[in-house]
Amino acid sequence: MVNRISTSEREVMRRLARLGIRPQRGDILYFLTTREPGEVEALYAEADRVRRECVGDEIHLRAIIEFSNHCRRDCRYCGIRRNFPGVTRYRMSVGEVVDAAAAAVDLGYRTLVLQSGEDGWFTRDRICRMVAGIKALGDVAVTLAVGERPVDEYRAFFNAGADRYLLKHETSDAELYARLNPGMNLETRIKCLRALKDVGFQTGSGIMIGLPGQTLESLAGDIMLFHELDMDMIGCGPYIPVAGCPTEWSERKREELSFRVLALNRVVTRDTHLPSTTALSTLNENDARALALQRGANVIMPNLTPERYRRFYEIYPSKKRIEVDTRAFRAELESLSFQLGRSISMGRGDRAGWTNA
Repeated sequence: MVNRISTSEREVMRRLARLGIRPQRGDILYFLTTREPGEVEALYAEADRVRRECVGDEIHLRAIIEFSNHCRRDCRYCGIRRNFPGVTRYRMSVGEVVDAAAAAVDLGYRTLVLQSGEDGWFTRDRICRMVAGIKALGDVAVTLAVGERPVDEYRAFFNAGADRYLLKHETSDAELYARLNPGMNLETRIKCLRALKDVGFQTGSGIMIGLPGQTLESLAGDIMLFHELDMDMIGCGPYIPVAGCPTEWSERKREELSFRVLALNRVVTRDTHLPSTTALSTLNENDARALALQRGANVIMPNLTPERYRRFYEIYPSKKRIEVDTRAFRAELESLSFQLGRSISMGRGDRAGWTNA
């Protein structure tokens, strides 16, 4: 008996093939809007195939250290924004950050992500000392996520040994960006991303899915922008509402769209590193991580912030806190990778072809 491929199946295959060669906004919108379960499953299958082909079966672990929740910005969607009431503020010292990084290295992590609000107390000198102290621990990659800074500071951080920089743009819709980020503009954020690439960083960005006022058209624009900027890492997770900034989409819709955006990013960007986000695990505690790893993701980012500080870095309500600095959690990840036929990487997980020259 001959298996026949229907006209609709051929069309889906053509669209998926185009996304990997010459992405078009219309093809992205098609997969964001389709209600056909078979077409969505075809997208997920293609994302998993591309992931295996372009980045392999290794799962890369990035240990996050959230070293300050002070922030000069007042972004409406953020739980540590400048004027958000009831936040207990903290700053770790440079020594505390290096000690936390050393503990992570002892647990086997080879990438450390140093994240904070836009905190001016952490000057260029303090951040450079922090980076240098961590690089002295051995062959580890240091990622900074400390917001918009002057280009000369980016160069100083890079020269001190930082390898990567994360700076999410949250949405490619300039009007929505300005409305949600008072006193900021999208053009400046994109200029920063381009400058980081020019300096030599492996550069990451990302968006939230389900922001109030966000459209499927703007989500398609986000994916096209990731492709244009050639991001080395992309973090996309559902928006978790905070006070004063409710969502217009249900949890189920945000979760569903998050998986679709993840898969589309994999098909479009090919060898970019894509994490299974903590926000996604907050909405779906039981299955999100495994599903994400089967729909394009190849990175997990455990939180190794010291326990006495971790609960104060709540950028959204009910932030999932199961990802802690225990060997038990590392064993859980090993078990999950085995179940999926994958393995935990023992290296730094640089993007293919990148060198810190």
